[in-house]
Amino acid sequence: MTSHIMPTYNRLPVTFTRGQGAWLWDQNGKRYLDALSGIAVCNLGHAHPGIHEAISSQSAQLLHTSNLYGIQAQQQLADQLADASAMDNVFFCNSGAEANEAAIKIARLYGHGQNIERPKILVMEKSFHGRTLATLSATGNKKIQQGFAPLLEGFVHVPFNDIPAVETALQRHEDSVAILVEPIQGEGGVNIPERNYLKRLRNICDQNNLLLMLDEVQTGMGRTGKMFAYQHNAILPDVCTLAKALGNGVPIGACLARGKAANILTPGTHGSTFGGNPLACSAALAVLETLQSEQLPEQAMAKGQAIHHGLKRRLQENSSLRNIRHMGLMLGIELVRPCTDLVGKALENGLLINVTAENTIRLLPPLVIDQEQIELLIETLATLIQEHSEQ
Repeated sequence: MTSHIMPTYNRLPVTFTRGQGAWLWDQNGKRYLDALSGIAVCNLGHAHPGIHEAISSQSAQLLHTSNLYGIQAQQQLADQLADASAMDNVFFCNSGAEANEAAIKIARLYGHGQNIERPKILVMEKSFHGRTLATLSATGNKKIQQGFAPLLEGFVHVPFNDIPAVETALQRHEDSVAILVEPIQGEGGVNIPERNYLKRLRNICDQNNLLLMLDEVQTGMGRTGKMFAYQHNAILPDVCTLAKALGNGVPIGACLARGKAANILTPGTHGSTFGGNPLACSAALAVLETLQSEQLPEQAMAKGQAIHHGLKRRLQENSSLRNIRHMGLMLGIELVRPCTDLVGKALENGLLINVTAENTIRLLPPLVIDQEQIELLIETLATLIQEHSEQ
């Protein structure tokens, strides 16, 4: 059958028709354990009653009016996000890429305010910040940049988790105004930096009058065991971007700012037609309320440790395993050779996973995953890895 969809995805041969919690069912009635959560989006799982109620109730009242007018749910969400994050204010948009675009514009306006004509932003190798031209230019992956030159100028790429490299880059680029970094690199292979990495970046930014901008699109909203990953390090960024799990499937993004970054965007400098509309904000309010009332970030830490320990125990004698990295329910199982074929094999066995950086299995299960599902995940994945190593 002819498809009229642009061929931008290599889709797996399955179509899901319904979900419940950590389970999905396809059109043939086969059940799958979702260990990917729509790529870190459905932290509360599928068909969550609180999200359903919020969407249903709001859709019966008002979907959209635009940001020409006040939006009550948007103000409530901004207040609650500011309270949870210790940031000052929020710009709402529709995706992680848009949130990062807002952060990049904040950094550039900040630089121009200091009479820096061509401000630069330090970004990391192996990073991922989106697929718009600006966020693609900021991303540290030449493979996905290929074919889209000329890229946007003004980004200096340095190795991730390398403080001396940051210091050297700042000496060479005195017109730098910000550092944009993921607390944990997701698409880059679930790369977790040294424990004091973000704190040292915070100190460098303070010493050099730079903005510290954290891309928490994948790490935010409880996935790492804290509401925001930077809270593991007892620091505050100047800018923080969110999306993915903020709406549990309803598209919404947010760019949070604090202190000297908080009032840089003013009327006429930025905007979004759909950003922060009543429907999206109502869903996000229900997400926040559920995460906090059910203490799901704290549970994510314990559940992630259980998956890590279970896989480590099962695979301790497996020579194909290089290491297992995790923080909360963000896990990377790195093998010694490419393992992209495991995605299809896992699908056949009723398990949804992802492989990134060619040899790292990425697990992003919903925060509501239970013990029985954790044990099934460990058993199924360990068996597949064992079979892969024997080939």
